[in-house]
Amino acid sequence: MSNRRLARKARLLRWAMNLYPPYLGAGIRVLKMAPDLRAIRIRMGLGWYNRNYVGTQFGGSLYSMTDPFFMLMIMENLGRDYIVWDKAAHIDFVAPGKGPVYADFHIDETLLSDIRSHTAQGDKYLPELKVEVRDGAGSLVATVHKTLYVRLKPRARQVA
Repeated sequence: MSNRRLARKARLLRWAMNLYPPYLGAGIRVLKMAPDLRAIRIRMGLGWYNRNYVGTQFGGSLYSMTDPFFMLMIMENLGRDYIVWDKAAHIDFVAPGKGPVYADFHIDETLLSDIRSHTAQGDKYLPELKVEVRDGAGSLVATVHKTLYVRLKPRARQVA
């Protein structure tokens, strides 16, 4: 995909994610999305709609704010020849989220090359990625570990 087309897609995706009802309702906003979809910054405020019984960020909302982004970033950067799914996730709650929280997602060419090399013969690959959720002061609130499932589509395997 051309850089220009990917940048256009990133703008549209950011707009769509900010209007996505579950994110809108939970107060989750995509603040920044790099034109190459290799960096994304997410914010979730603290309001009555995502506050738990003790007045801090609801754990499900903390996970939800991190859910689709690695999958989307990998999928868009690898292109249409790959199947990309979320396979597993684990969240470690470190401290209560008492206000707005942020998550910064990053992928690089090294990761993409690693995925391509592991899947070149049609094998599945399960990369494990991590994102930290931090409060406005930069203190760690939670760490989310994601495992993706990546594989070349059957038609792409036949060509390779």
